[in-house]
Amino acid sequence: MGGGLAGSEAAFQAAERGVEVVLYEMRPGTMTGAHTTGFLAELVCSNSLGSRLPDRATGLLMHELDLLDSLLVKIALEVSVPAGGALAVDREGFSQRVTEAIERHPCIQIKREEVTTIPEGPCILATGPLTSDALAANIAARTGEDNLYFYDALAPIVTSDSIDMSIAFRASRYDKGDLEEGDYINCPLNEEQYNSFVNALLTAERIPLRPFEQDIENGTMKAGKGFFEGCLPIEVLASRGIRSLAYGPMRPVGLDDPRTGRWPHAVLQLRQDDAAGSLYNLVGFQTNLTFPEQRRVFRMIPGLEQAEFVRFGQMHRNTFLNAPGLLDKTLVWRDTPVLFVAGQLSGVEGYMGNIGTGWVAGVNAAAMIQGKDPVIMPSETMLGSLLRYITESGEMTFQPMKANFGLMVPFEDGVKRNKKVRAQAYAQRSLRMLESSTYQCA
Repeated sequence: MGGGLAGSEAAFQAAERGVEVVLYEMRPGTMTGAHTTGFLAELVCSNSLGSRLPDRATGLLMHELDLLDSLLVKIALEVSVPAGGALAVDREGFSQRVTEAIERHPCIQIKREEVTTIPEGPCILATGPLTSDALAANIAARTGEDNLYFYDALAPIVTSDSIDMSIAFRASRYDKGDLEEGDYINCPLNEEQYNSFVNALLTAERIPLRPFEQDIENGTMKAGKGFFEGCLPIEVLASRGIRSLAYGPMRPVGLDDPRTGRWPHAVLQLRQDDAAGSLYNLVGFQTNLTFPEQRRVFRMIPGLEQAEFVRFGQMHRNTFLNAPGLLDKTLVWRDTPVLFVAGQLSGVEGYMGNIGTGWVAGVNAAAMIQGKDPVIMPSETMLGSLLRYITESGEMTFQPMKANFGLMVPFEDGVKRNKKVRAQAYAQRSLRMLESSTYQCA
C-alpha cells in the first residue's frame, strides 16, 4: 500500500523474489496536498537524495543499497544531475523511470485506488507522510493510541534563466564539484542586504496553521506534533537570531564571490532540479510564507529580483508511527506477523532511509510468504543502525531519524579517531561486511 519511494522499492524487491505483488497507489485519482503527478516515487521536497560519498551518512546508506541491488538507487544514479558530492536527480525523469520499471514487472499489478483500512492478509504499509485521513484513522485505531504527526515544508523552485548571473555566480563550496564552473548557483548578500532580508522574512505573512498544527514550541516537535527539527521552515530558523541563517542554510564558507575575491556575508545556494538545467531549487528554503510573500521576500535576495517561481514552498503533514512499541528490526508489526511497515510511517527520515526500509520490508515480506528466515541487517551497517534506532529507542521520546554516524555501533579497539577518520572506518567496515555477505541474494 503506497507507491512512494518505500512502496516502490518494497514492491520490486518482493516481486524479484517471485512473489505476486499488488501495489495500491491512490494517485492520480485522489491527490495529496504536495504531489503533482501520478508517477510512482515522486519526490515532493528536494531533488537531492543526499551525499554520494561513503564517508557521509546518507552516502554510506546509498552505497549499501547499491550493493543490495536497490532499484531506486540504480535509477537515481542513471538520471543524476550535477550537484557536487550529492546525488541529485532529474525529478520527473526519476519518477518516470521508477514507474516504468514497476509497470513492466511481470509479478506486479498496480491498482490506482485508495485503500482506507489495513487488510488482513500479507501487506506492506508504505503510505508515507501524506497518508489519507481515512487510513490514518484506521492506523490510529490499530495502534490503540493517537497517531503522531510532524510537518515538513517544501522549498521553492525558480527558472534558471530568471536568475541574474551578473550578480549570482556558479561555484561549489571549496571548489568541490563535478562541473568545472561549479555545481551550484550562489546569490551573495552583504551585511545590509542580509539584515534587510531576515527582517522582511520575520515580518512576512504566513499561511495560517490549522488548530492541530499549532502545538509548536521553539519550532521543534513537542508531544508528537510540530515541526521536524531537520526540515524547519526558513522563517522558523530566522526567528532564532539574526545570525542563525548565516550560520545555517545561508552560510558563506568556502564560496569566493568572484567580484570581491572574498566570502560574502551570507549566500543563498540554488541547486539544479531537472536534467535540462532549466529549474533550480532554493536550498534549505522550505517555507510556510504565503505565495505572494514568498515572491516579495525572496526577490529581495541579490540575483533573484526577477525570479520566476514555478513552485512555491508550502507546508505538508507528515504521519509516522511510534515504531519502538510496534515494529521489530525486520519491520514486521510485532503482534501481526503478516504486516510490515516501510518508509516515513516507520519513523525514518530522508529519501535514502525510505528506500532502505522499503528494501527491508519487501525482502522480508517475501521471506515470510515463502517460509524463509527474515533478513536482519547487521548493526554495523548504516541501514541496520537506523533500523535498530527506530525499533529500540524509547517510546516516550521517539522522534523520526535520518541516517547519521551517531547511530553506528562504536569500535571496541580503543583507538581514538577524529570525526573524518571514524566516518571512513565505519564506511569501510559496513561495505566490507555487505560485500562478503549473502544479503544481495536474500
